[in-house]
Amino acid sequence: MSSQFARTELLLGSDALNKLTKSRVAVFGLGGVGGYTVEALARAGIGSLDLIDNDTFDLSNLNRQILATHSTLNQPKVEVAAKRVLDINPHCHVSTYQIFFLPETSNQFDFSQYDYIVDAIDTVTGKIELALQAQLVHTPIISALGTGNKLDATAFEVADIYQTSICPLARIMRQELRKRNIQKLKVVYSKEKPIIRQTPPGSTSFVPSVAGLIIAGEVIKDLISA
Repeated sequence: MSSQFARTELLLGSDALNKLTKSRVAVFGLGGVGGYTVEALARAGIGSLDLIDNDTFDLSNLNRQILATHSTLNQPKVEVAAKRVLDINPHCHVSTYQIFFLPETSNQFDFSQYDYIVDAIDTVTGKIELALQAQLVHTPIISALGTGNKLDATAFEVADIYQTSICPLARIMRQELRKRNIQKLKVVYSKEKPIIRQTPPGSTSFVPSVAGLIIAGEVIKDLISA
């Protein structure tokens, strides 16, 4: 396994690489953002990944989701993701949960077992619940905000939720988090104004992917500096 991660070890050092192999990360949501996050975490040598998503792949996913191909259409995202992770790193321990994460399903998870939580889901209620659960057990978390209706992949920033601006989802999240006395939440958000407002949002191959890779980078840097 050392040769597989030799280039990573040259950059981060053996101690940091060892930390990554002993880390357990949960990724909630395996779409345009979460799929790229999982890809990067697997290639960085994260030792255990918990993958959570209730969806299956359809044609509309092909334009932006790294796990979506014609051969994976109609297959559960968690199963496709797990197979790909193990093909990248057979030593990774992968757990899958094909459920729709909401407050009603959060009791299926022991959030204290994770070294990091990635929120790449779309529903506000689910995102708020993840933030609440992470705060309760003092587990680091990073949340992806809106990437739809955007074209500028250079407009992403990493910030605390209360330092964000422009992003409509960030505004809603700030309001809801204040109501629940959540003091902080690390997020990746775009300062680009949405080009259009529509449901479902328009998307491209090169915007959600960048957000996913930024998130993976933050997770890795935080884990090795802990």
